[in-house]
Amino acid sequence: MAEDFNDRTQTFSFETPQKLDMQQILVLVYDALKEKGYNPISQIVGYILSEDPTYITTHNNARSLIRRIDRDELLKAMVRTYLGE
Repeated sequence: MAEDFNDRTQTFSFETPQKLDMQQILVLVYDALKEKGYNPISQIVGYILSEDPTYITTHNNARSLIRRIDRDELLKAMVRTYLGE
């Protein structure tokens, strides 16, 4: 018995084709800030400490990208990296 096309279940996903990790996002944000003439380290630290998105430029969608990162997870990753874990 041939399977009827209408009996197949089609799936739908909301996920983006390429999920960026924290490091990729930070590099993209860093580059965008640098391109706009800002001190990227100072701006990113200002954002991390305050969670004020205006520290990050909208250039190249950097502000939207950085808001995808959970600040607590970012701080944990930074401490782990700094301590060599």
